[in-house]
Amino acid sequence: MKKFMPLYFVVLFAFSAVAQTPYKLPPQAVVDILEAPPTPLVFMNPRNEAMLLVDYRPHPSIELLAQPFLKLGGIRINPELGARQRLTQYTRLTIKWIPQNKTVTIDAPTDAKIGIPRWSYDGTKIAFTHDLADGVELWVADAATGKAQALTGVRVNDLLAAFQWMNDNAHLLVQTVPAGHGKMPETPKVPVGPNIEETAGKVSKVATYQDLLRTPHDETLFEYFGTSQLSLVNVATGEIKTIGAPALLTDAEPSPDGNYLLVTKLKRPFSYRVPYFYFTRSTEVWDAGGKLVTTIADLPISDEIPPQGVPTGPRNVQWQPLENATLLWVEALDGGDPLKKVPHRDKLMALAAPFTSTTAAPFAGTPAEVLQIQHRFAGFAWTARKQQVLLTEYDRDRRWRTTALLDLTNPRKTRKVVFDLSVNDAYNDPGRYVYETRSNGEEVLLQDGDWVYLNARGASPEGERPRLDRFNLKTLAKQNIFRAPEKAYESFTAFVGNDRNTIVTRYESPTEPPNYFTTDLKKNKRTTLTDFKDPAPQLTGLKKELVKYKRADGVDLSGTLYLPPDYQKGTRLPLLIWAYPLEYSDPATAGQVRGSPYQFTFFRGASPLFFVTQGYAVLMDATMPVVGDPETMNNTYVEQIVGAGKAAIDKLDSLGVIDRHRVGVSGHSYGAFMTANLLAHSDLFAAGIARSGAYNRTLTPFGFQSERRSFWEAPELYMKVSPFMHANKINEPILLIHGEADNNPGTYTIQSERLYQALKGNGATARLVLLPHESHGYTARESVLHTLAEMLEWADKYVKNRKDATGTN
Repeated sequence: MKKFMPLYFVVLFAFSAVAQTPYKLPPQAVVDILEAPPTPLVFMNPRNEAMLLVDYRPHPSIELLAQPFLKLGGIRINPELGARQRLTQYTRLTIKWIPQNKTVTIDAPTDAKIGIPRWSYDGTKIAFTHDLADGVELWVADAATGKAQALTGVRVNDLLAAFQWMNDNAHLLVQTVPAGHGKMPETPKVPVGPNIEETAGKVSKVATYQDLLRTPHDETLFEYFGTSQLSLVNVATGEIKTIGAPALLTDAEPSPDGNYLLVTKLKRPFSYRVPYFYFTRSTEVWDAGGKLVTTIADLPISDEIPPQGVPTGPRNVQWQPLENATLLWVEALDGGDPLKKVPHRDKLMALAAPFTSTTAAPFAGTPAEVLQIQHRFAGFAWTARKQQVLLTEYDRDRRWRTTALLDLTNPRKTRKVVFDLSVNDAYNDPGRYVYETRSNGEEVLLQDGDWVYLNARGASPEGERPRLDRFNLKTLAKQNIFRAPEKAYESFTAFVGNDRNTIVTRYESPTEPPNYFTTDLKKNKRTTLTDFKDPAPQLTGLKKELVKYKRADGVDLSGTLYLPPDYQKGTRLPLLIWAYPLEYSDPATAGQVRGSPYQFTFFRGASPLFFVTQGYAVLMDATMPVVGDPETMNNTYVEQIVGAGKAAIDKLDSLGVIDRHRVGVSGHSYGAFMTANLLAHSDLFAAGIARSGAYNRTLTPFGFQSERRSFWEAPELYMKVSPFMHANKINEPILLIHGEADNNPGTYTIQSERLYQALKGNGATARLVLLPHESHGYTARESVLHTLAEMLEWADKYVKNRKDATGTN
């Protein structure tokens, strides 16, 4: 009688090739560059007189990531610490005082367990957290002397919020661990029953969020870790005053006059379908002692938001600067649905103190409608004049941004459009507003009369040349104050104090790492503030240039070409193309050049630029635009990315710098999706490397990236652009890399696992690498080095050393 192998033995045999192997190292040259210390993070103080420099370790040991964590409501929690999972280690704090040219070292703990500091509004102090074995303490330091100390008795709960300075600069408003918090609830050893969800006619088209609540015990744990006690801490005396009752507080903002608090808190019922910020919640006004004054919003679970829509009810609730205690918020007039045809999408509402009784003050006592907004509200920029604001709205249908200046006392008559352009129009982007933070914490535009300041990237056909402009709100005239020099990249950071003639800039060039300088605009004199060294001097001579070319349909394309330092003209190198597709409404904006060939090249993380060290040419950030009507552009997604890939190869081949038969393509996330599609629908590439991608779009059925249709509205499209559905056509070697703990919506680790199984079942050449404890991006030193080793080995085998049609290398 014929015997059959038991099914479980078949399964074990089928997966026998899957094993955990030791971490690899790439070539030593790559290791040396990656382990060079990064330049510090820089934070100006509110008075623009000092720079806070934060040293850090970008790639801690895998031991840090391997610490147990819980996934609750979209948050990752370290249960021993009772705080959010830590991924970066901050090691040292120093302050550079600009006028005195003096450096002060902060007397902070040196165990790499401190958090990012926050400046007091008057710029004299910083506050930061420090992790202990069983909790998080709070420290305060004097910025002038560097003397620092922990605030006795304060344990911070940073799960939903952490701390902020009060407007008197003498107190911190802190989310603290409640007294009598007790031990973490134990997980039931035996389930009390199945976990059940039910729906009946409710339309809930939500994204595929991760790390959500799944069980009643999860709800209990979320409540345990999330509940905090709002406390007012005197930083000089250490006195602690509790405010209100413990709650699931996600925000608490003092009013400009300090008499009220704007508080948002979560409450049951929670949701198993959306993250915590969409749970049942209320936004309330408390008095300074924590007593409820009025409720602004009491909102249910927001799991019925239309795709690319907004929740109904009050949102974006905020204090109005330069007023004692006036609240503003917006509410949808279209049910939050961008597909509804309405004359106005939002309305702006206002309510002023005393909130519950009417006075002669504007908006006092009863919420009042201030203005109806034609398109979706997209933000305020408050001027230095009371009641005057720049309000921006977004037209989803056109991908258009309009900013208007108006006076809230008479918005309809005073409204004047100051900026009106496509959100993708880099060449005409006016830039970001320059703000000032006043000593009481109010943030308004830096303004001299009618003039405000704009910090622009300065995109142009030749690349970016950052600039600083003055803009007149009354006449709409613009004057340039500063522009980066040619063949270098210098950007505005801040004015020095109140001096409009001296600025702090960040200067870099292809051979000079970024450093900070003061520049006297009248004398055109630069003074050095920092002296950060080149972390990889052996690569300073690498060749770098902006390359422009056209797709067959006439769309302009570009990318930055990197060549090894010892490259000899005429040599044809293997090429790696790295890209991430973006969507545009028109060819003109799609073809605009972004970035600059004159920036310093940093080799950080699992960057594809490391390929240059191994004799490859790299086309970095090659544009792969998907152009068309926002409703249907993805119908030609495949054709457009294939056309862009071919145009890039044709251009570099015509320059004589690459061997077109030895070209690899790679990308991360949506770039990985692109990579797999290029291999499935073309024969342009020798191999591909796809990291942390989504390959089966039926698993993201309510849209992906900017796609507005659901799977059931456009099933043919979802099938067409899903590489999983075309795994039988992927006949080039593909390396799949994914974090085992990926928490990005849509890019579940199973996406790579299932594509690998499909490739294996169709006889493809593929390799699947799953990185323990890593999320969507890769953090641990071991993970990053292993990823680079895998990428380089794969490319060497299937790209660099690929045999051509004649059988020669």
